[in-house]
Amino acid sequence: MKLDATIIGVDLGGTKVQAARIRGGKIQESQKQLISSAGTAEQVVQEVKTVISAVMTDAVGGIGIGVPSVVDVEKGIVYDVQNIPSWKEVHLKSILEKAFGVPVFMNNDANCFALGEYRFGKGQGTQNFVGLIIGTGMAAGIVVNEQLYNGRHGGAGEFGMIPYLDQYVEYYASGQFFENIHQVSGLTVAKEAAKGEATALAYFAEYGRHLANGIKSILYTLDPDKIVLGGSVSQSYAYFKEALWEELSTFAYQPIIDDLQIEVSEDLMIPVLGAASLCYPPLA
Repeated sequence: MKLDATIIGVDLGGTKVQAARIRGGKIQESQKQLISSAGTAEQVVQEVKTVISAVMTDAVGGIGIGVPSVVDVEKGIVYDVQNIPSWKEVHLKSILEKAFGVPVFMNNDANCFALGEYRFGKGQGTQNFVGLIIGTGMAAGIVVNEQLYNGRHGGAGEFGMIPYLDQYVEYYASGQFFENIHQVSGLTVAKEAAKGEATALAYFAEYGRHLANGIKSILYTLDPDKIVLGGSVSQSYAYFKEALWEELSTFAYQPIIDDLQIEVSEDLMIPVLGAASLCYPPLA
């Protein structure tokens, strides 16, 4: 599909779905709505159709959709969406192609985030890039030699599931950390840190050290040019940045740290743009 084609990007989360009609990387119209996370599979599918219909026109030539789960990219099947329990095996590609009569392309949300940043955001100009989501969970999208890397089963980038201490990386290096370790919500800690409250700042420093150890796994594995952070916790980067870089200074290969760039995503529409760009030709 040509880069100037009119396409729709869809970002499906655990609580809402957003769709936008896009042409040439520019958003023409956007709609979003809450979904019935605890509803039936058919109910949630209908809600996805409704938000797509709101931005659909005769000019649309394709739909790209990012979902928060494991995806069979070729067959367009979504498996075991944790925040939508009824979605055990949903043949979403065929359902949407039948409903709208255009090609549908799918991937998981972390890959769409990385693809969006790589094409339209802070990943532009890199060859090897990681988009790292730190929110309710922790997952990454990977670009290697200018190509999105899915892995054989679409599961590449699940760094949050690597064993770490007595649990796994995600337990300590995502938003789960604050509830798991200190029995307080990350939002509450962020609000207190904004006021300069010492305990909240100490919690973020502790978090930053854990995140750094998770990032070390990425560095040892991929050695990317840049890492862009997304997700809710990334918005508090200022509170854990110093501790993160202090811990990264213990990395075994210091030239990698000297060259590494870590930035925070700033465009809230990047996941939608990334999903839409699944319709485009391969990156390289």
